[in-house]
Amino acid sequence: MRSVVNVMAACAMLIPFLFGELSFAMERRSVDSAVLPEDYDLYDRIIEDKFLTSQIQLVLLERLTVSRLVPNEPESMTMAFFQERGFFHGLLPQDLVRDFVGANQARSRLEGRFQLGVRYRFVSGEEGEDVEARLAVPAMNGRRMAVNGSSVLDRLAFSRVGRTLKNDQALVYVENRRRDGTGAGFLVWFHRREQGWELFDTEVVWTIRDRADEADHP
Repeated sequence: MRSVVNVMAACAMLIPFLFGELSFAMERRSVDSAVLPEDYDLYDRIIEDKFLTSQIQLVLLERLTVSRLVPNEPESMTMAFFQERGFFHGLLPQDLVRDFVGANQARSRLEGRFQLGVRYRFVSGEEGEDVEARLAVPAMNGRRMAVNGSSVLDRLAFSRVGRTLKNDQALVYVENRRRDGTGAGFLVWFHRREQGWELFDTEVVWTIRDRADEADHP
């Protein structure tokens, strides 16, 4: 009887501790799921340096970040996948890769913190995608002319940002998946300099080209 009482007393003492740990884990998961405000500076740099042209008037962005590097391959967001592919000739610091993979195990919601020189709208892969995208394209621009397809960048999706422990390097994945089925995905490697972040290197992760173009350029 005494042993049963002792066990019950021990369990009673552990309950607050267990709930405290659970609460801490849930709080940390909630904090970790938020995209950091400083990450948007890197997103802006990628869009401006890699995708914007003088013809672009509107950028469509996926509302949620991605949790894989290759479409339909969830196992591509793993340390093993990085080791297998040897991105950037295997020169990425391990703590950078580890932080990047860890940050992208779940999808996060992007907020309206982008600072671009053109308009942008969020779209979603959910049921309301077509309506949301259609509403995103304005009927008129400043000169009251219809915005055509060539003036719309459709669409970009980003990963969360991974950083080294010293916060002197960063890694971001971005993909441009078009409605015609073509597109490409890229890893973008940043180095921090005295004047700010420098876009150090870019590597193609995957590409899907138009079949007609592939026939012309085997």
